[in-house]
Amino acid sequence: MTRDLSANPAWQERDLGLPLPDSAHACSVCLPTWDSVVGYEEGREKILKRMRIGYPRFFKNPTVERLFDNAKAEVASDHEEVLVLPTRTSVQRAHRWIERRAETAVRITSYHGLQVLIVPAKAKAEADAYWRFSGEGVSSRQAQDFLDGHLRTGSKSRLIVRALTKFSGFTADNTFVFASGMAAVTSVLRALPGVCIGKKTLQLEFPYVDCLKVQELFGHGVVYLNEAHGESFDEALRRIRQGEFAGVFTELPSNPLLRTVDLARVAQACADGRTPLVVDDSASGPFNVEALRFADVVTSSLTKWISGEGDVMAGLAAVRADSPVAETLREALALDALENAPLYIGDAEILLSNLKGYPKRMQTVNMNGLALAEWLAAHSAVAQVWHPSLTTREHYDAVKRKDGGYGGLLSFVLKSPKKTPKVYDALRLSKGPSFGTPFTLVCPYTLLAHYQELEWAEGCGVPAHLLRVSCGLEPITTLIAAFDEALAHA
Repeated sequence: MTRDLSANPAWQERDLGLPLPDSAHACSVCLPTWDSVVGYEEGREKILKRMRIGYPRFFKNPTVERLFDNAKAEVASDHEEVLVLPTRTSVQRAHRWIERRAETAVRITSYHGLQVLIVPAKAKAEADAYWRFSGEGVSSRQAQDFLDGHLRTGSKSRLIVRALTKFSGFTADNTFVFASGMAAVTSVLRALPGVCIGKKTLQLEFPYVDCLKVQELFGHGVVYLNEAHGESFDEALRRIRQGEFAGVFTELPSNPLLRTVDLARVAQACADGRTPLVVDDSASGPFNVEALRFADVVTSSLTKWISGEGDVMAGLAAVRADSPVAETLREALALDALENAPLYIGDAEILLSNLKGYPKRMQTVNMNGLALAEWLAAHSAVAQVWHPSLTTREHYDAVKRKDGGYGGLLSFVLKSPKKTPKVYDALRLSKGPSFGTPFTLVCPYTLLAHYQELEWAEGCGVPAHLLRVSCGLEPITTLIAAFDEALAHA
C-alpha cells in the first residue's frame, strides 16, 4: 500500500532513506534528523547505505544505476566509468566538455541502441558534474523501459505545452519542454548570442546553487550580485545598459531567500543594452507570477509545483514573442528540446496526468504558505521569516497575477540557532530536499546545498541553520500544530 505522506509523514529516524513520495520514481528522499543530513553530506556509510533514492541529478535512481552498471560491464574496462545520456547530441556535448575539463581522452560507443560515453576513472568527477549540472540525464522510467526491453520512442511534449498555455500565458510556438529544469536553463544559456562571442553572464540575487554553477561551468564566467539594491545594483544596471553581459539571470522569487528584484528596472536596462533577461519562476510557478511581462525567456522546473507530485523530472523554457532575440532563442531551444534533452514519453504521460490539478492545488498551497509565514513571523522563537508576502513584496506584487498568490515556499531561522537541530528532529512533517509535493516538505536548505561552502553562504546572508518549508495540501491547522510542537524545543 502506498504511504499517504500528508496523513502519515516520514519524519523519524526509522524513515531515513525512504522515497518521497512512495514511488520508485520519487524525486526526494527522507533525511529525518539533523545528523542524517550531516552524515549524507559527509558521505558516512551508515547513512548512504540506507538511501533508497535521492534527487535524480545528485543521486542516481537505483534503476539508472543498474543501467550504468550493465553498460559498464559490457562496454568498459575495470578502470573506466560510463555516462549514459539520452541522445547522441547530448553524448557528443558531454564528450567535448569532459575532455576539455579533465584534459584526457574519452570515447563514445553504442550499447544496444543507446549512446554511451566511456571515461577513464580519473575523469569520473567531471562525468558526474556533467550529469548533475546539465540536467540531460536518462530518467528512471527511461532506464526501466530499456532494462525491460521495451524502450519507447515518440514525444508528447506538444500536449504538455498545450496544457501549460491554458494557465501560464505562454504561447505554444514559443514554449519548449525539456528533461529537467536544469536542462532548460543550460539550453537557454548556450543559446544566448553573447555567450557565443565569449561574454560573461550576470546573476542577480542569491540563486539556487546549480543555476549559478551552470553559468560558471557552461558559460564564460558569471558576475554575481548578491543583493539587488543600492549603489551596487545601480552600477549593475549601468553595466547592463552598456551591453557588457551575454545575459542577465534571476529568479522569481529567489531560493531560499524568496526575494524578488525590481524586474521593471532590470528589464529596461536589458532593453537599453540589448541584453536578454532570463527569469526562472520555479519557486512560485506561472499560476502565481507572469514573468514574461519582463523577461525575454522564462525557465521553470516542471518537477516542482506544476507536477505537484514529486515523481517526475521535467522543465520548460518559454520565449517572449516580441523579444529582440526571440527568433534566435526559438531555433536553438526547439533543436535542443528535440535532439539534446527531450522529455521521455513515459515521463511526459505522468506529467500530463499530474498537470490536471495544478491550478486548484496552487490555491491551497498559496493559502497555506501565507498563513504559515504569518504564524511563524509572530512566534517568539523565530528570528526571521522569508516569504514573498514578507520579503521585497512590492517587487513580487509587480509581477503577481491578479488571481495568483505568494506561493508555498518559505524559509525561517530561530533566535537561538543552536536549537535548530532539536526543532528539526522533533518536527512531525516529512523531511527531505526538493519542493512542490502534495505533502509538506522541510529541509535544512543551506546544509544540503552549501555544506562545503557554509561560510560563503553565510556571507551572502543565507544562515547555516536556515530551514526551508514547502507547504503541501494538509489542513493549515495540521501544519501549525506540527510547528508549534517542534518549536517548543526552541
